[in-house]
Amino acid sequence: MNRSRRTQTTAMPAIHSSLSFYMKPLFLSNFSLFPRKFTVPKEYLLNPRSLCALSSASNQNGGRSGARSLSPSPVSDDLQKIDVNPPKGTRDFPPEDMRLRNWLFHNFQEVSRLFGFEEVDFPVLESEALFIRKAGEEIRDQLYCFEDRGNRRVALRPELTPSLARLVIQKGKSVSLPLKWFAVGQCWRYERMTRGRRREHYQWNMDIIGVPAVTAEAELISSIVTFFKRIGITASDVGFRISSRKVLQEVLRCHSIPEHLFGKVCIIIDKIEKLPLDVIKNDLKSAGMSEAAIEELSRVLSIKSLTELEGWF
Repeated sequence: MNRSRRTQTTAMPAIHSSLSFYMKPLFLSNFSLFPRKFTVPKEYLLNPRSLCALSSASNQNGGRSGARSLSPSPVSDDLQKIDVNPPKGTRDFPPEDMRLRNWLFHNFQEVSRLFGFEEVDFPVLESEALFIRKAGEEIRDQLYCFEDRGNRRVALRPELTPSLARLVIQKGKSVSLPLKWFAVGQCWRYERMTRGRRREHYQWNMDIIGVPAVTAEAELISSIVTFFKRIGITASDVGFRISSRKVLQEVLRCHSIPEHLFGKVCIIIDKIEKLPLDVIKNDLKSAGMSEAAIEELSRVLSIKSLTELEGWF
């Protein structure tokens, strides 16, 4: 569980406050081996080799149920070598884990509704360009992306915020502001796995759009504090890291950085938890920032209290 952050998309309404809460690891879709009315004979229930034989025999008989007289046939070497583990970076949810997940998601939903948020959802499959628009070309290396049969570049969503922005733009003036929406969705990132971080995860998003004051941020912080209290997590367990683009803009203004570089700098700063600091500094320098501006920005990004931030100004 990690990361609270604010995001902004160029074509969205002027004000967008967002809180994202990640749960790792995530969920795989379920499926059934047999037609719904198919009754598996008792003698096959505990024998995987027999189950394979039964499935094969059923297919040979046109998928008809009731083929009880069929005797098990030998299983080929290829079938025996099938890996029973889920794909790398994903996981199963047996009943005991599913109970825990349902409890956690229930608290996501209850806290969201307590604060007046309405639930939404988006397609798991989105246009690849949607995520490149937000994070740059390099995000492609972290996407499960491909070209579909219609020659369209698509990707499994790595996060929910770009989909939210797309839906708000699509709705346009048909929705009235402010919007208070939340979603709990499955996301995918093809990246190096670390402890507690898989390639499949769920993300809880709470978004407020159309509130110009900091009251939106205050409400989101209050909601996540409420959630932590409900599940028994205290200040000794977690802390908050709050980013402000206004602070970032002020740092750039003090060092005469052109406004047109702001979006590029934000994309680089968003990677600060994923890349070494030297790489971040080199990227900022390539974007047109001076050495002095980069060092000052690094110092501001390391500030841990409002008192210290006020001292900088």
